[in-house]
Amino acid sequence: MKIASIETFTDEQARLGIVRVRTDDGAEGLGEMAHNNTDISAMVLHRQIAPLAMGADPLEAEVLSRRIIETNYKFPGSYVCRALAGLDTALWDLRGKVEGKSVCQLLGQRRTSVAVYGSAMRRDTKPEQEVERILKAKEWGGFRAFKLKIAKRLGHDVDEWPGRTESVVAAVRKAVGDGATLLVDANSGYGPVRAIEVGKMLQQQGVGHFEEPCPYWELEQTAQVAAVLSIPVAGGEQDTDLAQFGRMIRMGAVDIVQPDVCYVGGLSRALAVAQMAAEAGLPVTPHSPGGGGSMVRVFTLHYLAAIPNAGAFMEYSIEPGGQKTDLYSPALLAREGELKVPSGPGWGVTVRTDWLAKAKRTASQS
Repeated sequence: MKIASIETFTDEQARLGIVRVRTDDGAEGLGEMAHNNTDISAMVLHRQIAPLAMGADPLEAEVLSRRIIETNYKFPGSYVCRALAGLDTALWDLRGKVEGKSVCQLLGQRRTSVAVYGSAMRRDTKPEQEVERILKAKEWGGFRAFKLKIAKRLGHDVDEWPGRTESVVAAVRKAVGDGATLLVDANSGYGPVRAIEVGKMLQQQGVGHFEEPCPYWELEQTAQVAAVLSIPVAGGEQDTDLAQFGRMIRMGAVDIVQPDVCYVGGLSRALAVAQMAAEAGLPVTPHSPGGGGSMVRVFTLHYLAAIPNAGAFMEYSIEPGGQKTDLYSPALLAREGELKVPSGPGWGVTVRTDWLAKAKRTASQS
């Protein structure tokens, strides 16, 4: 069995890029590249990745992933990994279908459902608006945990408006009560001094983790914050280099490791990150805000249901797109604060053929 063709199906308006791999004996699998600029990722896949994958063993995804990254040593970083994610996730789907097992079962399934937190993605909301949104999400999704955006994205210590962070955290904490888990994400908003000040306030509010307090590439700054605060510091969503994850973990920059399956280059590389974290005794809570219109939710669900050091919750967007189901079925919708892992072969979902028919198709063939 050898890889015979790799197709990409992109719709940049929907910010989606699906990859289909077929073998010389007719087996196939579907995966997805990281969202946004999927037309660029598709070009990179066909130019720099597909030639290395043609004729390879489709059941050796991890070996192929390492070879592709090493061969592209002059092109490290985001786009190679975003494109590779599409191939790698398609290969895991293909293997599951060939062996008649879900991806989770291939990895050694540990649980059949995963608890999720409702992730609020906006910074333009006043405290009373965010409370209303959170309480509505609690009603329809049954969430027992929530995450808020604080600071200003890459804000250099400037809040979205003065006092928003303090007021929105206090208002939501009061609304959901002490029994709910409350998490926050600063998206690289602070320098270490201000991050520590804010972190002490978050500790008083019983916040469960402080995500990306400092510019994510400044690991030393984040390590300063983590060393002072008792609240767990989380990070890693933007990172694509496995060596960077290793440094992050060894220097104690984070207490919770957050790879994104599609940003980091697919399931194979996300598993490598989980292994590094496990060896250091750290939990993994991946970045996975994509709604039902993206397969990253599917990938992350299988991943967390299998790894031994999964964090307490998986991310689940409460925004309107979080409930979209126009790409695949069955829909993965939050019920009583949990998601059930699809049990069918591969990823256990079916991508709609009419969506593929409307998307821009590009093919590489042996």
